[in-house]
Amino acid sequence: QVQLVESGGGLVQAGGSLRLSCAASGSSFTLNLMGWARQAPGKQRDLVATITSGGTTNYRDSVKGRFTISRDNAKKMLYLQMNSLKPEDTAVYYCKLTTRDGIVYWGKGTLVTVSS
Repeated sequence: QVQLVESGGGLVQAGGSLRLSCAASGSSFTLNLMGWARQAPGKQRDLVATITSGGTTNYRDSVKGRFTISRDNAKKMLYLQMNSLKPEDTAVYYCKLTTRDGIVYWGKGTLVTVSS
């Protein structure tokens, strides 16, 4: 059974930085597509960034140049470095794992609050 546990959320002032982490267990982590998504109150969940098993990254336009996704396959960890945070980045951030068979797993999320 795949488990994803996020950490690193919190309250930060606009312009500040946070680093989110996601610990994965129970899967062939190396082979999977990993990603971060976020959901603000009253809004749908949107994908923020993804990273393939080979390290190819993709970002939502609104976070390009500010967020960096990375992974450590040996440790089965996924990271999201968030810089120059804005109030509109406030959301619950979720770790996402997609297997080679297309099965999707989600973590329970970590709350990021950016004050103005």
